[in-house]
Amino acid sequence: MSDHHDNSQRAPGRCPGDCLGTEDYYFEYTECDSTGSRWRVAIPHSQGSCSGLPEPVRGTDCTFSCEAGEFLEMSSQQCTSCAAGSYSLGSGVRFDQWDSIPAGFSSLATYMDSGGSGDESMTCNNSSWTPQGTHLESNRDDCTVSLVYAVHLMKQGSVSFDYQYLDSNVFFEFFVNLKSGTNILYWRTTGMLLGGKPVKPVLLKNIQIEGVAYTSECFPCRPGTFSKTPGSSSCDLCPRNTYSGKGASSCTPCSKTQYSQEGWSECKERPPCSEKDYFQIHTACDSDGKTQMLYRWVEPQVCVENVTGAVTLPPSGEKEDCPPCNPGFYMHNSSTCLPCPQGTYSDGTTECQRCPGGTEPSLGYEYKWWNILPRNMKTSCFNVGNSKCDEMNGWEVAGDHIRVGVGGSDNDYLILNLRVPGFKLPTSVDDASATEFGRITFIFETDCSADCELYFMIDVNRKSTNVVESWVGSKPRQAYTHTMTKNASVSYTWAFQRTNKASDVRQYVNDIAKIYSITVTNAMDGSASGCHACAMMSQQDGSSCVPCPAGHFINKDTNQCQECPPNTFLSGHHIYGKEACQPCGPGSKNNKEHSVCFNDCTFSHLDQNRTLTYDLSALSSVGSIMNGPSFTSKGTKYYHQFNISLCGAEGRKVAVCTDNVTDLSSKDLQNESADLNNFIKTFVCQSTIIPADGRGFRTSLSSQSISLADTFLGELISLTVFNIHDLFPESSWKVPDINFFFRSPQPTASCLNGRSTVVTLRCNPEKSARGELTVPSKCPAGTCNGCEFHFLWESSSACPLCTETDYHSIEGACKGGVQDTLYVWNEPKFCTKGVLLPNKTSAQCEVVSLWVKAGIGGGAFMAVLLVSLTCYFWKKNKRLEYKYSRLVMSANKDCELPAADSCALAEGEGEENEDDVVYSNTASLLGKLKAIASKADGDNSESVQLKSSQSERWVWG
Repeated sequence: MSDHHDNSQRAPGRCPGDCLGTEDYYFEYTECDSTGSRWRVAIPHSQGSCSGLPEPVRGTDCTFSCEAGEFLEMSSQQCTSCAAGSYSLGSGVRFDQWDSIPAGFSSLATYMDSGGSGDESMTCNNSSWTPQGTHLESNRDDCTVSLVYAVHLMKQGSVSFDYQYLDSNVFFEFFVNLKSGTNILYWRTTGMLLGGKPVKPVLLKNIQIEGVAYTSECFPCRPGTFSKTPGSSSCDLCPRNTYSGKGASSCTPCSKTQYSQEGWSECKERPPCSEKDYFQIHTACDSDGKTQMLYRWVEPQVCVENVTGAVTLPPSGEKEDCPPCNPGFYMHNSSTCLPCPQGTYSDGTTECQRCPGGTEPSLGYEYKWWNILPRNMKTSCFNVGNSKCDEMNGWEVAGDHIRVGVGGSDNDYLILNLRVPGFKLPTSVDDASATEFGRITFIFETDCSADCELYFMIDVNRKSTNVVESWVGSKPRQAYTHTMTKNASVSYTWAFQRTNKASDVRQYVNDIAKIYSITVTNAMDGSASGCHACAMMSQQDGSSCVPCPAGHFINKDTNQCQECPPNTFLSGHHIYGKEACQPCGPGSKNNKEHSVCFNDCTFSHLDQNRTLTYDLSALSSVGSIMNGPSFTSKGTKYYHQFNISLCGAEGRKVAVCTDNVTDLSSKDLQNESADLNNFIKTFVCQSTIIPADGRGFRTSLSSQSISLADTFLGELISLTVFNIHDLFPESSWKVPDINFFFRSPQPTASCLNGRSTVVTLRCNPEKSARGELTVPSKCPAGTCNGCEFHFLWESSSACPLCTETDYHSIEGACKGGVQDTLYVWNEPKFCTKGVLLPNKTSAQCEVVSLWVKAGIGGGAFMAVLLVSLTCYFWKKNKRLEYKYSRLVMSANKDCELPAADSCALAEGEGEENEDDVVYSNTASLLGKLKAIASKADGDNSESVQLKSSQSERWVWG
């Protein structure tokens, strides 16, 4: 169905109230009813402009349509052939002319509110799909712009279109769910200017929609095309040096001083010839083995040689000897290089030879001489906005290198492709445990004066072509290597674009890219440039090569398989000699096949005469951290997500980052189980995430996925071993950090030595077992230079295992003859798992405590001592009393009354002596002690010697 109508002026000399013909009205069908019927009605061009319209009549069946090249003439409701200069699809519409956006299409931009600042640069008001004559071009900024078209289908339909989509920094989405009735189609792009690099726009052309019930008119051929016969379903391009306008049935030749390219709508004046109009080539080897450098005009030649200021074509060079054949080939008939037969080898300058005993051919490709394009390579030119590029060669051989061709315009993609059907490992290498199946190495150079770019892309198993690396601007001669980690058919592609800005004037034809050599190892259908040693069943002559078991190398002395030593792994390049077994890094060990070294989530460290043992199994599953959000200049919100796999799965890389930008364009989003083609699996990877609410997407976008860690280097406490600087503050806990070191050796344009990653595990008892991942505060993107990445993983699982030194006992009081002993962790606790805290123990005990027992014992000893002393002094006192009483009795017998001067006691002596006499019946213990002390101070005698005479007498008073 078409909305294009004839708005002719009303014929003069006629009453304004009468509708006399189609110049006043047009016919249209009503909507179909439930029976599939409809009516044809007349509708005036201007409401109320006339009366007397024809009565409605029954229309054709709703599913009726005309053939291609015809249109439905509504007056007669009959199919009519299109006139010359026009075309029709019958039941479809085609849009192939983009001088302006056709009626029915609209371009809608989505942006965040600038907050009323009035800054147009912060909005997307000027962002839209832009018509470029032959195609549409999407926006080049980071706005989201949708190209929308509404179409009413009356039967089963389809949509087809041509597009060019090369930049992974652009999300390109086409949404359609065709059904009968009204359908809304849209093409939507969003640029992601995350690195400051402008995006390459999506190009769109030749939109064709099938399923409309009819078309009421034919479409005129666009300028530069024509249809010379009525009833055409398409228009043809005008040949070179001709042109046409809109709706042409033939093309008009240009004058002799003008020219045009195929499909042009006008002619241009021929310019004087310059150095940009010719190029050099090398001829193929002739029968004499000679080649020659020639100069050729760029075809088709549009410049003029015989005018003032024009240059002439340089003379051809002298004939030179052809370069030798490439390694693995031999010269045949002095002019043709053929691959060596199976089992033989050649360096390209000699005849093919058999490999000596104990060796086998090293299959692969080694292209370093470019006399002709190898049979498994092809070249092409691609530009969706320049169809003349399709038949041109993108690259040209040039002796010791291959270089880009001229192309049709400066923004053409000049393509070189190398197809490898698969890889075949040497006989002695075990396929199941191999980590490297092959590698490609190429040496290249670019010399540009504009924004040229060289892409290196890979297509595995014909699924999708992904850009592996790209180089912008001039680059000195350098080598690049890419490793294949799985056996599959692969297509390697190099694409060179001089500039991404389209122009009819050639300005950068001398900007070139050169590839000097391409080497592919272990190519299945390759030829051999040499031989390598293989394992033998025995050392006898004629013994054939045998495969080695996994983890075995070839002993140089015996040429037999021998297992690698413990804690080593096979390098992957070769297995010849013990040096092929590389030592594992610190804190790692080899797997059973010696194919990789890994950490089994354990670690031991001697710290101050104490062995700290760690169990990191709680951190073995993939950890993730998403930092941000960040915003582009147009307000698009995005995050950086990192997925980290430390030690799970015995060295297998289980961290996965996907790139669903291109997958979402071609897959049903509701089919969540659909396998994603574009993903990387490694130890540490990074993706840029645009959330679903960022631009109204139907799902979150994940793009720009890169690997940060392909190889596990080791696990250490110190950072200085790998010359890494710590970007995190010191831990407040008294436990050393553990550092996991990884590396991605693949060089990039910004990281010539590859990327490295350090994951620091820090004991933090306050965190959970899974813990928390953070990035340095100085480098919120996880890296300060884009090549070295740092992560801190704080977790209680990063604490050492508990031992007997991490707890102590507490004895309880003795209650009821039972004493309990409790065990508690030392505080703060810096350990996890390990030994368990012992259960409470109970033991028999006495009620009296130790101190009480000691007091009682001491008291008893003092009591015994006092009793002993008392008994001793008491007995001694009794003897003294006895002696004294004897003395008194003796005195009474021998002496009568004593005389006054002899027997009587002097005054005062009696009183003093009275104190000295202790009577047993009245004396106390204290008195006895005093008496003893007094005697000790006196004469110390135990008896008193009294003088007696007959005249002496006792005097009693």
